[in-house]
Amino acid sequence: MQDTVLLIVHQKKSVPGHIGHLFEERGYKFDRRCPCLGDELPEELDRYAAVVIFGGPMSANDCWMPGIKKELDFVPRVLKAEIPFLGLCLGGQILARVLGADVKPHADGHIESGYTRIYPTEAGKDWFLDSNIFYQWHREGFDIPSTATLIATGDIFPNQAFVYNKYAIATQFHPEITRDMIDRWTMHGAHRLNRPGAQPRQAHIKGWELFSERIDLWGRSLLDRFNLFGSQAKVTAND
Repeated sequence: MQDTVLLIVHQKKSVPGHIGHLFEERGYKFDRRCPCLGDELPEELDRYAAVVIFGGPMSANDCWMPGIKKELDFVPRVLKAEIPFLGLCLGGQILARVLGADVKPHADGHIESGYTRIYPTEAGKDWFLDSNIFYQWHREGFDIPSTATLIATGDIFPNQAFVYNKYAIATQFHPEITRDMIDRWTMHGAHRLNRPGAQPRQAHIKGWELFSERIDLWGRSLLDRFNLFGSQAKVTAND
């Protein structure tokens, strides 16, 4: 039975946030691993209903870090198995690199920090019926792999989301964000709030109050799209 979701995180206190809540709500169990702290990634993938790689302060270009290298080597196996894959921020950048695209900082030193509007492409309009405003917290962005489809653009970082073969999605934004995570990130990462493109902390909090319900609907529809209806769901893709 495919009743487990593999969660790949990058720090000791990293949490799956609201995306984790949505999986729990549907009855899935978690296998949480942190390669950057020495955890191995599984050899066998048969028991996993989905794989999620979350964000982190590292770069997808940090191949010298054993944990990042493990993830870059692991993702092709997930893609070959056609397991639903969610790559969020750093996770999306890792997917982009695996598929041959570049990951790099903004040319003018801008970051994205706070809630921003994204713009669905023609190919992506059905992916964003529930929300087109999401939480951002990143200093690098991905190019679009030649084998992938761009589904959302943005004002500062033009590439905001892409899909690969209908069962893998990469986002620059953080649909997993919770109010507690915003408090923690803006406190421990307060130095980022002074950089070009960053919003003040109060804007982050107000954005959560305004947009979290719509983002919740988006997350639910995303799991539906991958047929992740419950812990006995079959792993197929839905477009």
